[in-house]
Amino acid sequence: MDDVVAMDAVSKVYGKGRSAVAALREVTIGLPRGRFTAVMGPSGSGKSTFLHCAAGLDTPTSGSVRLGDTELSRLNETRLTELRRRRVGFVFQAFNLVPSLTVEQNITLPLRLSRTRVDRARLREIVERVGLAERIGHRPAQLSGGQQQRVAIARALVTRPEVVFGDEPTGALDTMTAREVLSLLRETVDGMGQTVVMVTHDPVAASYADTVLFLADGRIADAMDAPTSEKVAARMTRLGAWNR
Repeated sequence: MDDVVAMDAVSKVYGKGRSAVAALREVTIGLPRGRFTAVMGPSGSGKSTFLHCAAGLDTPTSGSVRLGDTELSRLNETRLTELRRRRVGFVFQAFNLVPSLTVEQNITLPLRLSRTRVDRARLREIVERVGLAERIGHRPAQLSGGQQQRVAIARALVTRPEVVFGDEPTGALDTMTAREVLSLLRETVDGMGQTVVMVTHDPVAASYADTVLFLADGRIADAMDAPTSEKVAARMTRLGAWNR
């Protein structure tokens, strides 16, 4: 199985001299195509920095990150923006929808920004998969939190991205709604062959993934295949003890 994202000896240091903080330390990992990977770790372990570097939102201090065959460090900010718009999808804790736009307009916004024609068949497929066919003309204020996050997921999928990155995508949702959204992310992997990489603090959310990567002190401390919420919680407890 090939890797959609490959990180080689990636370090990220913020600040200089005595005030320097190493958020990532020599991280080498491949994120496999067509799989659901969750990233967990105690507060300050480097989870968000890991995601930002993997997604091209931040530049490593040293090391390299590849998306497919593209080395991200060789791209200027304009090229990185174009790459993220065309080849990467994002789902954040905040839904980041435009209040004045309809569901359909919010979903197709990345295509409009890149002046790409909307594939109506693709749009219909995604809207039906995320369960929004009856809400296509509604605006965000007319939707529940779970429905708004479904719009955000549909927006992330509409460009046919190589990978969708989620940063605590269920953090603002109640338990039942969160599970619906996680099931949808799982379905995009199983039913559409999508690649999903999700940062989360929730062992239940991580249990929806194929693999969980555990970060501690800026390094990958462990990995777990076929995770359960109980096993993930136990592993996180031990990691938390290491970081006190």
